[in-house]
Amino acid sequence: MNYQESREYIDKITREIPSVLGLDHMCELMKRLGNPQDDLKYVHIAGTNGKGSVIAFLYSVLSGAGYRIGRYVSPTLYSYRGRMEVSGSRISREDFAAYITQVSDVIAAMTKDGYPHPTAFEIETAVAFLFFKKENCDLVLLEVGMGGNMDATNIIKNTRLAVLVSVSMDHMSFLGNTLGEIAEKKAGIIKPGCKVVTTKQQKEAEQVILSVCEKQGVPYVISDPSEAEILEESVFGQKFTYEGESYEIPLAGVYQKENAVLALHALELLDEMGWHTTLQQRKEGLAGTCWQGRFTVINKKPLFIVDGAHNPGAADQMAESIRHYFKGKDLIYIMGVFADKDYDAVLQKTAHFAQKIFTIQTPDNPRALPAEELARAARKYNSSAESTESIQEAVNKALTLAKEEDVILAFGSLSFIGELTKAVQDEKNRN
Repeated sequence: MNYQESREYIDKITREIPSVLGLDHMCELMKRLGNPQDDLKYVHIAGTNGKGSVIAFLYSVLSGAGYRIGRYVSPTLYSYRGRMEVSGSRISREDFAAYITQVSDVIAAMTKDGYPHPTAFEIETAVAFLFFKKENCDLVLLEVGMGGNMDATNIIKNTRLAVLVSVSMDHMSFLGNTLGEIAEKKAGIIKPGCKVVTTKQQKEAEQVILSVCEKQGVPYVISDPSEAEILEESVFGQKFTYEGESYEIPLAGVYQKENAVLALHALELLDEMGWHTTLQQRKEGLAGTCWQGRFTVINKKPLFIVDGAHNPGAADQMAESIRHYFKGKDLIYIMGVFADKDYDAVLQKTAHFAQKIFTIQTPDNPRALPAEELARAARKYNSSAESTESIQEAVNKALTLAKEEDVILAFGSLSFIGELTKAVQDEKNRN
C-alpha cells in the first residue's frame, strides 16, 4: 500500500469495525508481529481530562533534554501522522504505509485463522509500537485510548511510570456508571514495578487509585495543584510559582496549572529513575510546549478560541475558565459533539453563558450527533441554539454576528477543530 491507500484502509476499518475493550485481539496481533512493544520503556498516561496536555509538557521537556522520546496520542487536530512522533518528527508517509501493509498482512492471516478483525485503534497502536522500536526510543509517552485496564495500549509490560490525570464521568457505557468504577478501569495501567503519580482526585476516585497502588505494592505520589500559585495569566498563557521557582506555560485555561504541576511531579520521579532533566531544561520545556486545541486562541478580533471540552469534567473546567477570563463579555458558541457522549450534561454546565449557539455535525464521522438534534438539546438550556449545515456556515454566521470585543468559543469535540481552524483562516484571508 502507498500512503493514500493505507489511510483509506484505516478509514474503512473505522467505519466497519466497532470499538471494543479487551486485549485478546491485541495480544494475538502483537504476538504475530514479534511483540515489538516489549523492547520499549513507557510512561503510561490515563484519566479523563488532561492526558494530552501532560504528555505535551513531558514531551517538550524530555526531548529538549536530548532524550529520544516517542509520543503516541489521539486524536490529533491538524495532522493524522502527528499521532506518532519521535522527538518532534512525525512518522513519515512511507513508514506509515509500510507498517500498515505489514500489519494488514498479519490481520489477513489472523482472520483466516478465525480471529476477529482488530479495530482501527488497535491497528494504529500496533503501527506505533513498530515505529517506536525501529526509532530506538529511550522512552515512550503513551496515551490511553479509552479506560485503562482493557485499552489496547495496556498490552505493554515495561511501564516505568503510570500517570493518572483528573478522572471524571465519561464513556459510561464502556467503563461504568460510578466514579469509582471508572477510576478502577483507569487505574488498570498500574503494574508491579512501576511508580505512580496522580493528580489530586475526587475522593471516590482517589480511594480507588490508592487502593490499587497498595495492592500492586507500588509507590505513589499525589500531585496537588494548590502547591503552585498563579503570578500572571491571560488567554495567551500563564506564569506560576512551584517549589520556589517560577515557570511559564503558553497554554491558557485554569486547569493547565494542574496539568503542568502533574508533569513536574512526573519529571521528578523520572529523574529518580535515570531520565535526568535540569531545572533550566524543565523551565524551557514547559515554556516551549505546543498543544493545540486546548483553550487555544486562533483569532484575536473578535477573540476566537477552540477547546476540546467534550465531557462533564471538561465542561466544568471550561465553565470555570469562562467565568475567569470572560466576565461581562458576550459569548457565541460553535458546538459539535459525538452522540455517545453525555452532551446534555455538557450543555447544562455551559449553555447559559452564551448569547448565541450554532451547532454543527462533525463531517464523515459515524459517531457525530446531527446538528439539529444537538440544537434541540441545547434549547432546553438556551433558546438561541440554531443548527447549521456545515462548519463553514457556522464560522461565517459566528464571525458576522460577533463584535470585535465579543468572544467566539468552539468546543464539544476535538474531531472538528482542525477543519474549523482552516475555515477561520480562509475567512481571514478573504477579508
